[in-house]
Amino acid sequence: MFERLPGFRDFYPDACAARNFVFRVWRQSARKFGFSEYDCPVLESLDLFREKSGNEIVEQLFAFTDKGGREVALRPEMTPSLARLVGARANSLKRPIKWFSIGEQFRYEKPQQGRLRSHYQLNADIFGEAGAAADAELMALCLDCMTSLGLGHGDIVLRLSDRKLWMLFLETQGLAGPMGEEILQVVDKVERRKREQSLARLESLVGLAAEPLLTDIEALAGIRKFDELTGFLSRKTSDSRLQASLEERFMEWADILETLRCMGWEDFLRIDLGIVRGLAYYTGFVYEVFPRQGEMRSLAAGGRYDGLIEKLGYAPMPAAGFGMGDVTLTILLEQMQLFPRLIEKPDLYGIFGGLKERAEAHTDIAALRKAGLAVEYPLRQVGFGRQFRLASASGARFALIYGSEEVGQGQVRLKDLLSGEELLVARQNLTDVVLRGMESGSLSGSA
Repeated sequence: MFERLPGFRDFYPDACAARNFVFRVWRQSARKFGFSEYDCPVLESLDLFREKSGNEIVEQLFAFTDKGGREVALRPEMTPSLARLVGARANSLKRPIKWFSIGEQFRYEKPQQGRLRSHYQLNADIFGEAGAAADAELMALCLDCMTSLGLGHGDIVLRLSDRKLWMLFLETQGLAGPMGEEILQVVDKVERRKREQSLARLESLVGLAAEPLLTDIEALAGIRKFDELTGFLSRKTSDSRLQASLEERFMEWADILETLRCMGWEDFLRIDLGIVRGLAYYTGFVYEVFPRQGEMRSLAAGGRYDGLIEKLGYAPMPAAGFGMGDVTLTILLEQMQLFPRLIEKPDLYGIFGGLKERAEAHTDIAALRKAGLAVEYPLRQVGFGRQFRLASASGARFALIYGSEEVGQGQVRLKDLLSGEELLVARQNLTDVVLRGMESGSLSGSA
């Protein structure tokens, strides 16, 4: 007896149908927004992830040395692989580059609610566009994916923040550069830590300035209105250069908020600078989508990462994107009973009088399948009554009935299993009649 490994999932047909439903909605949304699908190997050089995240990432990976002596890892995320793909052909790709993928990711960490060692993720990214319009487009796509699954503004919220604005604020306090990145790591955990823990960490960084700095951080993270945000930050400096930088950034904020308002997403948004995203490679707008109720992890997260392509050794290129995992999303959809009935059922079910009729029917069934229709039949010869019960239980719309009389006349009896309507059809016309019946929804519309 073998058991599934911890942190991994089996997908029985019902679970696989639910997963594929989510994938189908993701693809439909991405294509509506003009994104093209890509894919890349699940196994990559370990150095690719070291270069992006540092040596500490190794502890979180399924990493090993392969038979060729190479250090490799199962991908924990798609972004480094995507950056490799784009960087390698940057000169030949039409800008902006709008790509998406749906792939499996792996992390060697303790399995817990909403986080496993393997999950599937939608990634959508735009390369080659530095303006805020790209960020707004990605946020709109992210929300479209969720609303297409049945989630409304009463169910989810996109919490919008900005690492660039945080760095400008810290610069007004004389805390720019590497120190600023250290402080943002504190900000990222303020919501989840006790205040004294955040204060102690800030004291180790800025000494006696920690208390007033934490008070400002808490105030900034608590702002929900754009005019309050601009007023708070404008009051923090009299330096004309910093004021000009803040004003420029406020204009980009106004652009994003107005664009999303015009698209109809205003009710889904919350200004929330408590979100900074822990990964240091983010350089601008960042956001996470959460359920409005409960303590569930984020459903999606993303932001701008303009420096990553260059960090990996390629020519500089602006970039932004988001990832949406299937684990927490599936839990929420199940809790809210938003999955439709996902029964895999055939279009037609074959019923045979005997072995001779079964042999004749195989020719028609092959033709129907070549036409794209799903056809099932009993693999064992059983009585007519049993076959009709199997046909009804299968969920098929139509039954194909091959009795000795029908076959002798070159015909097949086509029965609508919903209405009970029947129609004798010449076998050479069967495929056309069935296709018309499937399209019209009745046999009367197929004649």
